[in-house]
Amino acid sequence: MAKLTLTLDGVVLKEYTLTKERTTIGRKAHNDIPIENLAVSGEHAAIVTILNDSFLEDLGSTNGTLVNGQPVKKHFLQNGDTVEIGKYKLKYANESIAGTSAADFEKTMVLRAPPRVPVEARMGDTNAGTATLPPAARLTDTQINAARNMAAASAPPPPAPPIQAGPQGVIQILSGPNAGKELPLAKALTTLGKPGVQVAVIAKRPQGYFITHVEGTTMPILNGRALDGQAHQIKDHDVIELAGVKMEFFFRPAV
Repeated sequence: MAKLTLTLDGVVLKEYTLTKERTTIGRKAHNDIPIENLAVSGEHAAIVTILNDSFLEDLGSTNGTLVNGQPVKKHFLQNGDTVEIGKYKLKYANESIAGTSAADFEKTMVLRAPPRVPVEARMGDTNAGTATLPPAARLTDTQINAARNMAAASAPPPPAPPIQAGPQGVIQILSGPNAGKELPLAKALTTLGKPGVQVAVIAKRPQGYFITHVEGTTMPILNGRALDGQAHQIKDHDVIELAGVKMEFFFRPAV
């Protein structure tokens, strides 16, 4: 389980275990991690924890928030990161993700369409890949086939498709320039929204799919009602409004 170690000038003051979905940091006493110092805003920052991952968000503080010496507004925390608030430091430790990357954190924003693969590339165009071969007046079929075989032998195996334990959650865009596009929620975590404006995370759990607000002063809207800072389970055909875009969540039966 993730934890934060609060220090001042190298002296450990207290350790906090991130057991809540939303942990607040600030000068006021109601915060989960209170820091009584004038350099710290009343509600300075928040950490949203979903599954084994944590997201840090600066809540518009006066003096800002640093991670590893760099100012941030929103940051996906990695094991060993140091959060600096005023003269205080919070060391983030999460052994469950130590030595790994954020592979399950799918950074797909709803306002960007996925890249299209050219038709000739999908159909195996005979000229594809020949640009890397040694210059020649004309390559024979034998040379082309030999180059393909060498490339296939040295290429890493394709990743295995995700195991479908049940119906697959899918987001379909209902408004905006990307209306009609679909985004399968295959990863453990999928981000939706527009950075700097409004961002939410959908987590895939054994109990179902849950949406949590991560960034922005305005909360996402679910079926016409604004969410709070906690995770909310989304159900078949729920409508989400995020960053000015409407989208529908639905289940696609497993094949």
